[in-house]
Amino acid sequence: MLKDGTYAAWFKTPLGQGTGIVHVAHGKIWGRDSIVTYNGTCEVNEDRFTATVTTKRHTEGPSTVFGDEQELELKLEGTCAGKLVTYVGTADRFPGVILEGVLLFSEQQQPRVAEAREPTPRSAVAKLPKLPTRSR
Repeated sequence: MLKDGTYAAWFKTPLGQGTGIVHVAHGKIWGRDSIVTYNGTCEVNEDRFTATVTTKRHTEGPSTVFGDEQELELKLEGTCAGKLVTYVGTADRFPGVILEGVLLFSEQQQPRVAEAREPTPRSAVAKLPKLPTRSR
């Protein structure tokens, strides 16, 4: 099942590959990479899902995995196996070009809380080297 949460994303087409971060919650899917933002909806049926995602370029620079498109609608479908999600996608504007991808569910790390018996580290500001004084 595609769980609500944050995923590390890897994707490729014959034109290139990329990585990003994807969030899923309550039937919505969104995220970004260094060039593009993603925003859309998804439907989950047991271990399978479908999604419609609009991509929009946010930064000028290198080509995306679909070339120099500024905005694109993708149709995705995939399967979930534990923390690993695999999918394929298509864009009507690029017939025959298949997007392949993997999402890896990110477990949220709980911050370590210092126990009461551990001393609080003291600042050693007095031990820092002094800068030379300058005359004005």
